[in-house]
Amino acid sequence: MPILEIDRAGRVFGSGEARVVALDDVSLCVERGEFVAIMGPSGSGKSTLLHLAGGLDRPTSGRVLLNGRDLAGMSAADLSLALRREIGFVFQGLNLLPTLSAAENVALPLELDGARPRAAMSAARSLLDSVGLGAVADRFPGRLSGGEQQRVAIARAVTGGRTLLLADEPTGALDTVSGEAVMGLLRQQCTTGCAVVLITHDMRHAAWADRVVFLRDGRVTGEAAPPAGPEFLLRPA
Repeated sequence: MPILEIDRAGRVFGSGEARVVALDDVSLCVERGEFVAIMGPSGSGKSTLLHLAGGLDRPTSGRVLLNGRDLAGMSAADLSLALRREIGFVFQGLNLLPTLSAAENVALPLELDGARPRAAMSAARSLLDSVGLGAVADRFPGRLSGGEQQRVAIARAVTGGRTLLLADEPTGALDTVSGEAVMGLLRQQCTTGCAVVLITHDMRHAAWADRVVFLRDGRVTGEAAPPAGPEFLLRPA
């Protein structure tokens, strides 16, 4: 069973002359451990697709299934639970809380889900160790580099064993080296069985994915294997 199945989904905003078709009959399946990149020009529907995949918006037509369950059919309580336990988000804007340390930011979702503070902090420090940030776990976001902040955001997004990670241009504000490190970390999450869906404009970053899906004017226009895998990008010149 796919972790994510988008079945002929459409999303329309407004009506009459103000009607805008953001997505039109889009279908996409993402399996456990799969890394899928979504590419397309501005206004093609990429962010709308990600919002539907993450339950932040509902389709006007079609269905979005998470582990076989229709998100639109969930109660508010069940959807909130799915967002806390199964879906992680990573955005370009990071959204880290500036008054919490790196470890506290990562522990927060666990505490909100009922974990004891000590257990949540222990899990958070272990996650930060896994992304190479154990030494800065007690620093506040303002004392971290952009790349370090994004790695904290990824650790927070996968805390609690979430099975679907949605990333919207997560490297847009980073330099090349930091951006590649973040992509490697996203790729690493797939080895744990997590599915990753990435929106990017950069083919170098799309090359980390297993396949690339192309959107234009709200429709899928095709998909393909990336032109080179990450091992190609890391080869010496």
